[in-house]
Amino acid sequence: MMLNSKSIGNKIVAARKKMNLSQTELAQRVFISSQAVGKWERGESMPDIPTLNQLAQIFGVDLNYFSDSFSASEPLKEDETIENQPNEKQVVRPNKRFGLNWNMSSGNWVGADFSGLNNLKEKFSASNIKNCKFIGADLSELVLKGNNIEDSDFSNSDLRNNKIQSSNLCNNLFNGCSIIDATFNESEIDNCSFNAADFSGVEFSSVNFEKNKIENAIWKLSSFYLSNIADIEFNGIIEECSFESCSFSKVTFKNAKLLNTFFKGKKLMGIKFIDCEADRMTYEFLKNAKADLSGLSLIA
Repeated sequence: MMLNSKSIGNKIVAARKKMNLSQTELAQRVFISSQAVGKWERGESMPDIPTLNQLAQIFGVDLNYFSDSFSASEPLKEDETIENQPNEKQVVRPNKRFGLNWNMSSGNWVGADFSGLNNLKEKFSASNIKNCKFIGADLSELVLKGNNIEDSDFSNSDLRNNKIQSSNLCNNLFNGCSIIDATFNESEIDNCSFNAADFSGVEFSSVNFEKNKIENAIWKLSSFYLSNIADIEFNGIIEECSFESCSFSKVTFKNAKLLNTFFKGKKLMGIKFIDCEADRMTYEFLKNAKADLSGLSLIA
């Protein structure tokens, strides 16, 4: 990350004094020594990301406050302070015009809490990410290439227009995420939970999509191409989607309604339908590909 220890130290001093906290009082809140706080403020050392997140919560700011694009000495506008707090102290808020300017690519991130971050854009590629939190983060238009992401929580995050290429996603939580218009290319997506996620407009190309949970997900204008789909159960409405030249293994459509959905390929024997219905066009696509249509009925 592009962080400056001296700059961060100055910002810690400014925020601490705004809250009328001594170094000792701040140290007690983050469970470290007052000497460590002193080293931060002198720029001799720097808090790690989880500690910066904890400091942001104490100071009532978000992590953007510590980035180089936010000047601790710049005058705050009136709407950037909160008056009449319970302790009658002002809390510094970063102006919305300041964006997150950190380059977090080629990093090894383990156990970090990035919840609520935004504007990462193309600055997270070629990284190893494990046991991290991105809950409620704005990660739209994020570019991931060559990433390994494991055991991390992205629940309720905005992943719209993501471009994910040649990456491994394993054992992650994407529950409630907006993944609209994202693209996944040549990637492994295994044992993840996408319950209640919105896959509208998502494109999967040459991916392995296996053992993922997708209960109550939204599938509209979504497409799979040259992909392996295994141990997956689709439910709900599948509308204007396409499955082209894909291989299927232990794939179940259960209590699903398929509308204007295109199936093309010779490997549909791995699909099973349970209590499903489809419109005439979708039914004919499946019939032409010699899929097992038991458990699938035509919409009246």
